[in-house]
Amino acid sequence: MGIQLAIADDHQLFREGLRTIINAQSKHQVIIEASNGQLLIDQLKEKQVDVILMDLKMPVLDGIEATKLISKKFPDIKIIILSMHEDDKFILHMLEQGAKGYLLKNCDPKELVQAIETVQEQGYYFNDRVSRAMLGNINKKSKQKIRLKNVPNLTNREIQILKLICEGYTNAEIGQMIFLSTRTIEGHRQKLIDKTNAKNTAGLVAYAFRHGLVE
Repeated sequence: MGIQLAIADDHQLFREGLRTIINAQSKHQVIIEASNGQLLIDQLKEKQVDVILMDLKMPVLDGIEATKLISKKFPDIKIIILSMHEDDKFILHMLEQGAKGYLLKNCDPKELVQAIETVQEQGYYFNDRVSRAMLGNINKKSKQKIRLKNVPNLTNREIQILKLICEGYTNAEIGQMIFLSTRTIEGHRQKLIDKTNAKNTAGLVAYAFRHGLVE
């Protein structure tokens, strides 16, 4: 069975273009289309989706507020932001608000499908652009400053697992690498999320880079 998708964008032609790409390149299905965040949320009450492709600039309820609300009300749904905004701080902000992936609207159609499938399988999708945003937002001075306060007390094992998470490894892959069960890694991942007050794995990785917990 394919992935059930929702598209939220106030431009009908763009929504139709996304639907065409998804239908042509995958077995996944778009079952919700909305021109703003409020209409999207209304439809989510009636239909169950796996992944949302979310525009940011929409009337009534924009993608920023919709992402916050959906992350709280429907935590199992993965949100991928589709935007023209390339600002590093903005990308990180959206990840911390609950988005689990961030793509530019001019991305390759194959990457779009890859992002959908990866975010459904792993819980997040970080391409090179997002990784650069994470790294570029940190300098040595800010690292030293942030490390002195408000940094959670992590064990050596948690730091080890956090680094592997930030490198994009799945729970199963991490377990094989450090000889622990997948369930144990899942427990460590959730504990890291709780300790850092992140909303999800994407937020955890963004937090780790911003606060100098990993290099």
